[in-house]
Amino acid sequence: MATLVLDNGAGTAKVGYSTDKEPRIIPNCVMKAKNVRTRIFVGDQLEECKDLSSLFYLLPFQKGYLVNWDIERQVWDHMFGKDRYRVEFSDTNLIITEPFFNFQSIQEAMTEVLFEEYQFKALYRCNAPELSQYRYKYRYMESPLCTLVIDSGYSFTHIVPYCKGKKLRDAVTRINVGGKLLTNHLKEIISYRQLMVMDETCVVNQMKEDVCYVSSHFSQDMELARKKGPENTILREYVLPDFSHISRGYVRQKDDTTERKGEEQLIRMNNERFAVPELLFHPADVGIQEMGIPEAVIHVLSKLDEEMRPHLLNNIVLTGGNCHLPGFQDRLYRDIRSLASDEYDVNIFLPPNPITYAWEGGCLLAQDPDFENLVLTRQDYEEQGLSYALEKFDVW
Repeated sequence: MATLVLDNGAGTAKVGYSTDKEPRIIPNCVMKAKNVRTRIFVGDQLEECKDLSSLFYLLPFQKGYLVNWDIERQVWDHMFGKDRYRVEFSDTNLIITEPFFNFQSIQEAMTEVLFEEYQFKALYRCNAPELSQYRYKYRYMESPLCTLVIDSGYSFTHIVPYCKGKKLRDAVTRINVGGKLLTNHLKEIISYRQLMVMDETCVVNQMKEDVCYVSSHFSQDMELARKKGPENTILREYVLPDFSHISRGYVRQKDDTTERKGEEQLIRMNNERFAVPELLFHPADVGIQEMGIPEAVIHVLSKLDEEMRPHLLNNIVLTGGNCHLPGFQDRLYRDIRSLASDEYDVNIFLPPNPITYAWEGGCLLAQDPDFENLVLTRQDYEEQGLSYALEKFDVW
């Protein structure tokens, strides 16, 4: 039986059948463009828009939770459209992810929408890190006893310990720092120092992905950023798109001797390159009174039995879009190593693509012989109602 896997993130949705090699990555939002007033762009339809300046975003998720069902339905209608998946969902299972500490009303609404409107045959709701740790244990002949998943995504960063595949719920820790905060902070810095870009979320997000990195030696990089001329190896010039000749921004190479075109707009990215991702490690820098990721990892370990700690430190898994930042893994290892006991080994695994790692775990789970016993069928839902559906899944 066909199984559709949907990692429904606040930033992007990763969707595909369990037999697919890789998922479709679709922005989980609806957008309106300043120059195209006659239509809206849903998900990956944004590729059809030729001018991405001053995009207006309509997001189904706010502060990490699915609160706007009208927008989410539009994204799902586009994602599940019959032009894309030419099957009836009455013969299809669905694995879908949702955030930790999800509200009961949202869980009820999701179950009702998926069964009543989209008519899926069976449903399995879970947290994305559960699928990541399931994927991780398949790397070994013998499954690791414990796994610590660090999921740093669009809205939040979660540190989630697992023992023998079971979530240790009381130790799950959230940091209210994610990719959205980094992009918004970068917009504020550039707008204050150089050019007003508060309405250019899409362009600034691309800029963040192109030039930002995590510094392993923050103070040393700051000293380099203060220097002038060739001694400053941090500085990059970023050419902004004009959507007529330049469709996407890019980094201007230092050895590029061609004359600047009159219409080129440049943003000078200096200490912003590493100061913005530093918020993942020191949120207090912008007044967010929370722990950074390394301190949160140690805090999680302190809640657990001492026998588990060496196993967790030896099996740390990174997932989520922020893990793509260059230097993230090395910095995290250095900080955790300095905070953890010397008698424990620290091993951090970064998947080839941390964004799709949970989706890959869902594909493996769909092939598990016991998967049929895990799902909630539409027949069970119709007979026993929403209360049974809430008790069936451990998603908070």
